[in-house]
Order: sequence, then C-alpha cells, then structure tokens
Amino acid sequence: MQCDSIGVFHTDFSYKYDVARQGVFFQGHPGIITLKSGFDFEQALRDLDGFERIWLIFQFHQNQGWRPTAKPPIPPIDRDRVGLFASRSPYRPNAIGLSCVRLLKINGLHLFVDECDLLDDTPILDIKPYIPKVDSFPDAKAGWVDLQESVLWKIESTSLFQEQQDWILKQLSWNMASFAQVQLSSYPLDDTRKRVVKKNNEANEAILAYRTFRILFSYNEEKKEILLKSIDSGYTNEELTSEEDQYKDKAVHRCFRMLFYDKKCQKQNKSI
Repeated sequence: MQCDSIGVFHTDFSYKYDVARQGVFFQGHPGIITLKSGFDFEQALRDLDGFERIWLIFQFHQNQGWRPTAKPPIPPIDRDRVGLFASRSPYRPNAIGLSCVRLLKINGLHLFVDECDLLDDTPILDIKPYIPKVDSFPDAKAGWVDLQESVLWKIESTSLFQEQQDWILKQLSWNMASFAQVQLSSYPLDDTRKRVVKKNNEANEAILAYRTFRILFSYNEEKKEILLKSIDSGYTNEELTSEEDQYKDKAVHRCFRMLFYDKKCQKQNKSI
C-alpha cells in the first residue's frame, strides 16, 4: 500500500517541545492545512465547513524507529511505561498519526484549524469529519488513562513576564508563554523530560530553559499553581561579550538585557 500526502500542515511550531501533547487541552495552537492543487480537492472539501471538528490522519515525519513500550507525558499512577498500542506515542511501526482538531474556516485549498498537536511541515494523508454521535463514547473505559493524575496545573504570569515574552515574540517569533503552558501544565518539575532546574527550594522557584532563554517561575505543589515571573538570557555576561555566535541571536540577547535589566536600549533596539 502506498500513501501519498494530500497536503501539508503549517504552523509556527517546528520543535517537538513546542507542541502540546494533546491539542484539545490548549487553544491558541493554530495551523493551516494547504492541500495540493490539481487533484480536484476543492470538490472533496465540499460540505466540510459545516463540521466544527475534523480528524487529521498524518505522518510522523520527524520520527524513526519504534519501541514496544512508551512513556506517556502523564503516566498512570502505578508505573511509568505502557504498551505502545495502548498509547499515543509517535514512535510506531508505521509512522501514522491521528488528531482531532477544531476547524475554523476553509478558504480554497487552505483549512484554518486550532487546538493542534502537529509540527510544521507535517504531511497530511487524509481528512475526515468528526461526528459526535459515532465518534464520541464519553462513558467508555480508558484503561490506564483512568488511573492517571488528570489535573492540569494552573499557570499565570506577571506583567513583567508578559512584557518580556511579547518583546521576544516580536524579535524572534518565539512564543515563550505557549511553550511554558505546554511544558508546565503537567509534571512541571520532571527534569527527566524537561529542561527544568529548581532554583530555590525555600521560595519554591525553578527555571525552565527555552532555547537560549530562561524562564523563572514559582510553584505551589499543593494548589498546583505556577506563576511565570520573568525571563532572562541563558548567556553569561562573558558569553555575550564574545564574538562567537553559534545561534546568531546574541544581538537580541544584548538588547534584551539592556532593555529589561539595564533599562537602556535605544538605537540598538530600533535596529533589530
């Protein structure tokens, strides 16, 4: 059997750590499906705009190989791993994925969707409508999923964090708030899965790394609440003075430091 893609999924999220494990829990993860032209897909899309949700069948294009067991992002209480076929792991014998997304609108061969858990450039193999009366079984048993800790942490942010995140988003198109929401909504202090380090146990503070930036947050384990406090550069002062610039972003970091920590960034800020 040969499966040819019918189109490609486009989004701002190119890295696995940017993407929600289950998009339905995270609004604000939009994307656009662009179907191939010349295949009469315009007719195939007829009547689809009446559905609120659609199924996407796609290829896990960045994954190779598979394992017989998987470690879910929110595992059952009594163990860490489950059988592959009892999981949604992307590492499978056939790299085929299934996701239910919210359909916002259709414009020609472009489908605008939200609540997505796909990466940029994901090949789309097929599209089907989500039909609640045949696709939904809310009372069905869900095996180990019924035994997992299902409460997501509540995440809020300070005005300083929001100001810093907005500036970084404008300069680099990196959405720090979305990343923090995905990474910290469950098991936020699990350093085996996340680039997180506890900073001060007495103050219940920790640092989450995102590329070359660091997010400072405080946490309340009893209430399952997180406060995103601020962002800082991941470079040391010595590294920022060095001419070596592997990721081509030191100019942005220097300006960020001056703007938010030295309160200076005039001509340089305008030039970026």
